[in-house]
Amino acid sequence: MKGVEFLANNAGRLKTAVGVCYPGSHAIFRGHDLHADLRDMDWVELYVFGITGRRFSKPQVRLLHAIWVYTSYPDARLWNNRVAALTTSARSSSNLGMAAAIAVSEATVYGGRAGLQSMQFLMRAKAALDAGAELRTHVQTELQERRIYGYGRPINSTDERIPWMMALVKELGFDQGPHLKLAFEVEKVLLPLYPKLRMNYAALHAALIADLGLSLREYQLLRVPTFMAGMVPCAVEAAEKPQGAMFPTPCSEVAYEGAGKRAWPA
Repeated sequence: MKGVEFLANNAGRLKTAVGVCYPGSHAIFRGHDLHADLRDMDWVELYVFGITGRRFSKPQVRLLHAIWVYTSYPDARLWNNRVAALTTSARSSSNLGMAAAIAVSEATVYGGRAGLQSMQFLMRAKAALDAGAELRTHVQTELQERRIYGYGRPINSTDERIPWMMALVKELGFDQGPHLKLAFEVEKVLLPLYPKLRMNYAALHAALIADLGLSLREYQLLRVPTFMAGMVPCAVEAAEKPQGAMFPTPCSEVAYEGAGKRAWPA
């Protein structure tokens, strides 16, 4: 009955602590007047404030900006950018194309799910080490039970974003975070066993976000627009080309190995 009572108590009303809009008067954003109190707030700062209810420092906000900027690749061959480009090429609306591209950015192997899994792993590893476990043993146990996300990368195992991000991290004074240090220690354990499992961007920013104190759910929300700045140029360029001209595939290039032609009765 508790579930039914809860639904009944919330029927026809919205109980909220995050905000409310009074049309023609003002809007409240997490206890603050959006226009009177928060009008000068950076957009990313407002975004993360909306997620967590916490006010982040300027260096922390700058770090969050960099995490997004450094992975804004306007390459339509990338899986999510391709969706943005193809939907635009088919003359769908910009909103639909971007929404679809953001949705597929949750990809498990190389998208948002990979970062989420990496953050979970780093949190488990830190908890194990805090309890007295040895890192090498813990990593080997993890490898037996599941895949360790955040290490390894298709095409080239070297992630070009990491040196740039680490330079900023050191400049901002965030290079001594426990999850970040742990991420590099894990790499040292993995490389002698699997030389191609170098740390990638997912593990790096998952460690940084964990050191900022965000939960897994908060991290998942934070990374929603991560790739957006790279998607938009791909959609713009696709719109400038003739309809359907983005990645067209002629029938002669399709290798079909299914059932042969069938005769349809008249």
